[in-house]
Amino acid sequence: MWGHVGTRNPSRRSPVARRGTTSIQLLVILVPVVFAFMGFAVDLGRLYLIRGELNQAATAMALSAATRLIGTQDALDRANTAANYPLDDSTGHGSRYNFGAALIGQTTGLLSSEVSTPSYFTTLAGATGDPTALNDQADGTTARYVQVNIQADAPLLFWSLLSAGQSRTTPIAARAVAGLSSPVCTACGIEPFAVAALSTGDTTDFGFTAATRYTFAYQCQATPPNVPAASALASGQQVISYLLIDPTALATGGTYVDTGGLDETQALYRIGAQGLLPSTVQAQSCIRVGDPEVIWGANGGLMAAGNSCNLRPPTPAQYMLCGLYTRFASDLPTACQGGIVDADLLVAAYQPDTDLNDLDDYTAYTGNTRRVITVPIVDALSNSASTPMNVLGYRQFLVEPNPGDVATNPADQNGRFVALYLGTNPADQLTTPVPLKQGRIDGCQNGYTVAAGPGKVVLHQ
Repeated sequence: MWGHVGTRNPSRRSPVARRGTTSIQLLVILVPVVFAFMGFAVDLGRLYLIRGELNQAATAMALSAATRLIGTQDALDRANTAANYPLDDSTGHGSRYNFGAALIGQTTGLLSSEVSTPSYFTTLAGATGDPTALNDQADGTTARYVQVNIQADAPLLFWSLLSAGQSRTTPIAARAVAGLSSPVCTACGIEPFAVAALSTGDTTDFGFTAATRYTFAYQCQATPPNVPAASALASGQQVISYLLIDPTALATGGTYVDTGGLDETQALYRIGAQGLLPSTVQAQSCIRVGDPEVIWGANGGLMAAGNSCNLRPPTPAQYMLCGLYTRFASDLPTACQGGIVDADLLVAAYQPDTDLNDLDDYTAYTGNTRRVITVPIVDALSNSASTPMNVLGYRQFLVEPNPGDVATNPADQNGRFVALYLGTNPADQLTTPVPLKQGRIDGCQNGYTVAAGPGKVVLHQ
């Protein structure tokens, strides 16, 4: 009559109870999924971060090493030393990874990392190909590209719970390739000793012969001449004339303008010591292929025209030669003490090259490139502001000490110095030995192109 007491039909549970049971079941199912996604996000993000840190270190190493590829016999040793600079932690700034907790190239706890010895190549194809391919590896005289490889263990947090991550680490690899670019159209920081091409039809060497010494002499055109014609400083050397060009004369309508407020005599000295000075105005620190250039002082200031030669080359040429002298010695010659403002203070800013030997073979050079000059090659020298000199390209020379001396001679009445023509890389007949610190690959003007010349260090991969 009263039915069954104490018995409840499960099928007749309330909707609220049924929803609660379903939610619990979904929660049990989703908790592992949520943790899996959390692990995926945390561990994957960390792996990407570590890979970025390794790539950054490899890039720094490759770029640093590539700057030392200057076509000499000891270039690879110097490049290997330079490659290790970013790893040096003696100052507390060595390259690290895993949020800065581990030094690259060392073992820390569970984590270890290994930096392979850089590999060097003559071609970009070889440098970016299979790292085990050895057929294109180069020596110091032909190397133009460097490949750096780094491998490191990355820690796992959530993924370590999986069978594949029981070691709690996973390897991450990084690679970088750096080397010379193609020849530049715009060269910055070079020496404005304009030299006429011996052969405009020779787009590789402009008529110069590699490993040959030339006597650079300032082109004087006084009438009548007050200075005897320049002779070679040593037997068997050909005299080639040069003029000083002012890369800002046409761009600014005046002579050299330095944003740092230097006196013009100081600017000339510093340009001779290190090349065109850095500037926020590209025209002041760079020369471009195809641009017409004029002689220094053609629009005012200190005049360097050939017809101003008297018992010595024009004062701008001598001031620039005083700067060139600093590449060999740290004293101040008598010829440089008179007209250069605060020359005794400026001389302390420049150190001599680390190799002062008189060399017939550039590949035996062991210096720091202070003696290497990159000069613009022009179609013809001109002392007239109305007849510009068109820049055809750039070539490099190693300045030698004067015969019987340990340096150049700023007091020479013909402004002479000896320089060894470096030629182009024998591996590609395209690039000159020493990379430029700055320049642009594009931008050649007035229909001119670049077939060979200096490049700059760039990251290729």
